[in-house]
Amino acid sequence: MLATSRDILNLVLSVCITALTVFLCLALYYFVSSVQRIHKLIKRVENGVSKVEGIIETAREKLKNSSTYFMILGEIAKRAMEFVEKKRDERTAKKKSKVANQS
Repeated sequence: MLATSRDILNLVLSVCITALTVFLCLALYYFVSSVQRIHKLIKRVENGVSKVEGIIETAREKLKNSSTYFMILGEIAKRAMEFVEKKRDERTAKKKSKVANQS
């Protein structure tokens, strides 16, 4: 079976090639497994980012609509204050005219 040193060399080379093949297969398996996990992680991050963007967009729209309502409410409050000041001035003018008429 092992008659010459060449037979021993061929046996050693075949064992080494087999071991190298097994090592490369295991390394390739772990590499592909790691890439797959990274891909899943990236997908989850992308989903999270898209949800956050949706929340931000919704908040932005609500704030935009709210700011419109606040502008309307501010204008109403401004006109109400002008009305109150006008009535107060009219009352003050009436009181002054009554005091002037009584004197």
